[in-house]
Amino acid sequence: MIQRVERAQVTIDDFVVCKTGRGLAVLLGVGSDDTSDDVEYLKKKLLQLRIFPDREGKMNLSIGEVEGEILLVSQFTLYGDCRKGARPSFSRSAPAPMAQTLYQELIDSLIVEGVAVQSGRFQAMMRVSLVNDGPVTLILDSKKQFY
Repeated sequence: MIQRVERAQVTIDDFVVCKTGRGLAVLLGVGSDDTSDDVEYLKKKLLQLRIFPDREGKMNLSIGEVEGEILLVSQFTLYGDCRKGARPSFSRSAPAPMAQTLYQELIDSLIVEGVAVQSGRFQAMMRVSLVNDGPVTLILDSKKQFY
Protein backbone atom coordinates (compact mmCIF):
# COMPACT_ATOMS: atom_id res chain seq x y z
CA MET A 1 0.00 0.00 0.00
CA ILE A 2 1.29 3.42 -0.96
CA GLN A 3 0.26 6.75 0.48
CA ARG A 4 1.35 10.14 -0.78
CA VAL A 5 2.39 12.02 2.35
CA GLU A 6 3.41 15.45 3.56
CA ARG A 7 5.46 13.71 6.25
CA ALA A 8 5.74 10.36 8.00
CA GLN A 9 7.64 8.78 10.85
CA VAL A 10 8.20 5.55 12.73
CA THR A 11 8.38 5.43 16.51
CA ILE A 12 9.60 2.46 18.55
CA ASP A 13 9.40 2.54 22.34
CA ASP A 14 8.67 6.30 22.32
CA PHE A 15 11.78 6.98 20.21
CA VAL A 16 11.49 8.32 16.66
CA VAL A 17 13.69 5.97 14.62
CA CYS A 18 13.09 7.60 11.24
CA LYS A 19 11.08 10.32 9.58
CA THR A 20 10.54 11.74 6.14
CA GLY A 21 9.17 14.84 4.55
CA ARG A 22 7.14 14.97 1.34
CA GLY A 23 7.02 11.68 -0.48
CA LEU A 24 5.58 8.21 -0.10
CA ALA A 25 4.79 5.99 2.85
CA VAL A 26 5.00 2.41 1.62
CA LEU A 27 3.63 -0.46 3.68
CA LEU A 28 5.17 -3.60 2.20
CA GLY A 29 3.61 -7.03 2.50
CA VAL A 30 5.83 -9.87 1.30
CA GLY A 31 4.06 -13.04 0.21
CA SER A 32 5.37 -16.58 0.37
CA ASP A 33 5.64 -16.74 -3.43
CA ASP A 34 7.38 -13.37 -3.90
CA THR A 35 10.83 -13.15 -5.51
CA SER A 36 13.38 -10.59 -6.62
CA ASP A 37 11.27 -10.12 -9.76
CA ASP A 38 8.48 -8.74 -7.55
CA VAL A 39 10.96 -6.39 -5.88
CA GLU A 40 12.11 -5.13 -9.29
CA TYR A 41 8.51 -4.54 -10.38
CA LEU A 42 7.71 -2.59 -7.20
CA LYS A 43 10.90 -0.53 -7.47
CA LYS A 44 10.09 0.49 -11.03
CA LYS A 45 6.49 1.34 -10.16
CA LEU A 46 7.47 3.39 -7.11
CA LEU A 47 9.95 5.36 -9.21
CA GLN A 48 7.64 5.87 -12.18
CA LEU A 49 4.23 6.51 -10.61
CA ARG A 50 3.11 10.02 -11.46
CA ILE A 51 1.08 10.79 -8.37
CA PHE A 52 2.44 14.17 -7.29
CA PRO A 53 0.76 17.35 -8.51
CA ASP A 54 2.33 19.55 -11.15
CA ARG A 55 1.82 23.35 -11.26
CA GLU A 56 -1.70 22.85 -12.55
CA GLY A 57 -2.59 20.44 -9.73
CA LYS A 58 -2.68 17.36 -11.97
CA MET A 59 -1.06 14.15 -10.74
CA ASN A 60 1.75 14.26 -13.25
CA LEU A 61 5.08 14.09 -11.36
CA SER A 62 7.09 11.15 -9.99
CA ILE A 63 8.88 10.81 -6.67
CA GLY A 64 12.17 11.76 -8.32
CA GLU A 65 10.74 14.84 -10.00
CA VAL A 66 9.57 16.23 -6.66
CA GLU A 67 12.76 15.07 -4.89
CA GLY A 68 10.55 13.17 -2.46
CA GLU A 69 11.46 10.65 0.18
CA ILE A 70 10.15 7.17 0.86
CA LEU A 71 9.30 5.68 4.23
CA LEU A 72 9.28 1.90 3.76
CA VAL A 73 7.75 -0.30 6.46
CA SER A 74 7.41 -4.07 6.37
CA GLN A 75 3.86 -5.11 7.26
CA PHE A 76 3.07 -8.81 7.11
CA THR A 77 -0.52 -8.16 8.24
CA LEU A 78 -1.34 -6.97 4.71
CA TYR A 79 -1.54 -10.68 3.90
CA GLY A 80 -4.07 -11.31 6.65
CA ASP A 81 -6.96 -13.41 5.36
CA CYS A 82 -10.13 -12.59 7.29
CA ARG A 83 -12.61 -14.67 5.31
CA LYS A 84 -12.95 -17.47 7.88
CA GLY A 85 -13.52 -17.07 11.58
CA ALA A 86 -12.60 -14.09 13.72
CA ARG A 87 -8.81 -14.45 13.72
CA PRO A 88 -6.87 -13.55 10.54
CA SER A 89 -4.74 -16.21 8.90
CA PHE A 90 -1.28 -15.18 7.80
CA SER A 91 -0.44 -18.40 5.96
CA ARG A 92 0.24 -16.52 2.70
CA SER A 93 2.83 -14.23 4.33
CA ALA A 94 6.47 -15.01 3.61
CA PRO A 95 8.56 -16.56 6.40
CA ALA A 96 10.47 -13.85 8.28
CA PRO A 97 13.96 -14.56 6.84
CA MET A 98 12.66 -14.46 3.27
CA ALA A 99 10.53 -11.36 3.91
CA GLN A 100 13.44 -9.53 5.50
CA THR A 101 15.71 -10.33 2.56
CA LEU A 102 13.21 -9.00 -0.01
CA TYR A 103 12.37 -5.99 2.15
CA GLN A 104 16.05 -5.05 2.36
CA GLU A 105 16.48 -5.72 -1.35
CA LEU A 106 13.76 -3.16 -2.14
CA ILE A 107 15.32 -0.59 0.20
CA ASP A 108 18.75 -1.07 -1.36
CA SER A 109 17.45 -0.94 -4.93
CA LEU A 110 15.64 2.35 -4.29
CA ILE A 111 18.72 3.89 -2.67
CA VAL A 112 20.83 2.86 -5.68
CA GLU A 113 18.34 4.78 -7.84
CA GLY A 114 19.02 7.92 -5.80
CA VAL A 115 15.86 8.01 -3.69
CA ALA A 116 16.12 8.98 -0.03
CA VAL A 117 14.71 5.99 1.85
CA GLN A 118 13.96 5.64 5.53
CA SER A 119 12.77 2.34 6.93
CA GLY A 120 11.15 0.88 9.95
CA ARG A 121 12.74 -1.92 11.94
CA PHE A 122 11.88 -5.38 10.67
CA GLN A 123 9.64 -7.35 13.09
CA ALA A 124 9.53 -4.50 15.63
CA MET A 125 6.34 -3.18 17.18
CA MET A 126 6.19 0.22 15.48
CA ARG A 127 3.97 3.25 15.59
CA VAL A 128 3.70 4.65 12.08
CA SER A 129 2.29 8.14 11.82
CA LEU A 130 1.79 10.21 8.72
CA VAL A 131 -0.05 13.06 7.14
CA ASN A 132 -1.68 11.73 3.98
CA ASP A 133 -1.52 14.29 1.17
CA GLY A 134 -4.69 14.34 -0.90
CA PRO A 135 -5.58 11.87 0.45
CA VAL A 136 -3.88 9.66 -2.11
CA THR A 137 -3.69 5.95 -1.27
CA LEU A 138 -2.93 3.24 -3.83
CA ILE A 139 -2.43 -0.51 -3.79
CA LEU A 140 0.36 -2.06 -5.84
CA ASP A 141 0.26 -5.81 -6.25
CA SER A 142 3.15 -7.31 -8.19
CA LYS A 143 1.04 -10.41 -8.89
CA LYS A 144 -1.44 -8.28 -10.85
CA GLN A 145 1.15 -6.61 -13.06
CA PHE A 146 -0.07 -8.35 -16.20
CA TYR A 147 -3.75 -7.37 -16.02
